[in-house]
Amino acid sequence: MRVFSGIRPTGELHIGNYLGAIKQWITLQEKAECIFCVVDLHAITTPYKPEKLQKNIRDLTITYLVAGLDPKKCIFFVQSQVQEHSELAWLLGTITPLGELQRMVQFKEKAKKHQEYVNAGLLNYPILMAADILLYQTDLVPVGKDQQQHVELARIIARKFNKTFGKAFKEPKVLLPKIGEKIMSLTAPTKKMSKTDNPDSYIDLFDSPQAIKNKIIASQTDSGKEIKYNVSKKPGISNLLTIYSLFSNSPIKEIEKEFRGKGYQIFKEKLTKLLIKKLEPFRKKKKELEARQTLLEKILEDGRKRAQTIAQKTMRKVRKNMGLI
Repeated sequence: MRVFSGIRPTGELHIGNYLGAIKQWITLQEKAECIFCVVDLHAITTPYKPEKLQKNIRDLTITYLVAGLDPKKCIFFVQSQVQEHSELAWLLGTITPLGELQRMVQFKEKAKKHQEYVNAGLLNYPILMAADILLYQTDLVPVGKDQQQHVELARIIARKFNKTFGKAFKEPKVLLPKIGEKIMSLTAPTKKMSKTDNPDSYIDLFDSPQAIKNKIIASQTDSGKEIKYNVSKKPGISNLLTIYSLFSNSPIKEIEKEFRGKGYQIFKEKLTKLLIKKLEPFRKKKKELEARQTLLEKILEDGRKRAQTIAQKTMRKVRKNMGLI
């Protein structure tokens, strides 16, 4: 079973990225053939600073390692360093209906958010994502629910290519987290946690203990004092319960029982201590890896070679089927 997924290098990750994606990857690398990618080509579809891109790529690589990805158990590399991603994206673009791209929810949302930066790359983002996935004959794609539509498009494209030119791709399936796929903002718990919002709305994986404390204390809760999971009526405390559950590996029902009658303040104090304890190893390991640039470069280069071997095999089949050889 082969698994593929990736994250855009757009700055340090928050706990929503970790719980919704990377934590799941750590488990998968123990039982599947996993390929994880720093998707820098996707990152340039929205406003960015070229002078910061390489730093962001390096920071994300460190985060992958800090969070528990093991280059001995999985492949990870930088997307733009394997040119087959761009080549396949162009070829798949010739069979992808324009209407399919225009109905993508993420395109509509990002086009609305970055009205000054609506570009063809943003529209074609799902084709590049399909290329990322199909290039490695992927069986499962672990993503958040907001990316599910893109994986479905990858399936449509694979099916159309196989029917038109002959079988070259597997049809991938989406793998959604059972819990925590959508960690919400601390300040507006009906919105997904995002790095582009107010810094108080998210907890960075490398935040200081004091920053964690301040953000949890200030996080929005709901009317009443009951520690009860109910997303529609109590979105604030429900979000904090989800975070507590995933970092403590305890069922939400048990947490509700533990804090019955204790109120929000005591719960927030305990959640703060839990997060500081769980994230402390991340901060320490990050400092160690920041001083080992040569090691980071070697890991990415080894990953590139392994990924490119698979990618080239797929592309030989694609080119042959399309009459390009």
